[in-house]
Amino acid sequence: MKANGKAHKFGADINTDEIIPARYLNSSDPAHLAAHCMEDADPDFMKKIAPGDIIVAGKNFGCGSSREHAPISIKAAKISCVIAPSFARIFYRNCINIGLPIVESEEAAEKISAGDTIEVDFESGVIYNRTKNEQYQAKPYPPFMQEIMRHGGLMNKIKASIA
Repeated sequence: MKANGKAHKFGADINTDEIIPARYLNSSDPAHLAAHCMEDADPDFMKKIAPGDIIVAGKNFGCGSSREHAPISIKAAKISCVIAPSFARIFYRNCINIGLPIVESEEAAEKISAGDTIEVDFESGVIYNRTKNEQYQAKPYPPFMQEIMRHGGLMNKIKASIA
C-alpha cells in the first residue's frame, strides 16, 4: 500500500479544532466536513489540494478533542496520508479505525518542504521525497494494522472477516 502526493506543511500542535472547526460539527456528513478541512489552520487549504496530497506537520498533530470528525474530514478531503513526528494518541487510533494512513517520522516532517512530491510505502515505512531525491525511514505498520488499512478501516475489516 502506497500514498503519493504533494506535501502541505503545518506546524506543531495542530489541534482538532484547527483540523475541523467546532462550528461545523452540527453535521457528520464526510463531504460537509471535508469542505472545511484545515480551515482554521489555512483558510485556503481546500483550494490548494488535489486528491492524494499529503499533510506534513509538526509534533502532536491532532491534539485536543477525541472526536472522529477531524480524521474523517481529512480522509473525505482525499488526503492520502498525514506525516508528523508524533500524533495525539486518540487521534492516531481514530485515524487507524477509519482507514486514514498516518506515519510518524521526525526526520521526514523536518526535511519535507511544502510542495515537495512525496511517496509513502506503508509496508516498509519508507518515505520518498521525489523532489529532493531523499528518503526517510518511519516505523512500518504491524501486519494487523496493514490489514485494517487495506480494508479502509476497522469496521470494513470486521465486516470482511464476518463475510
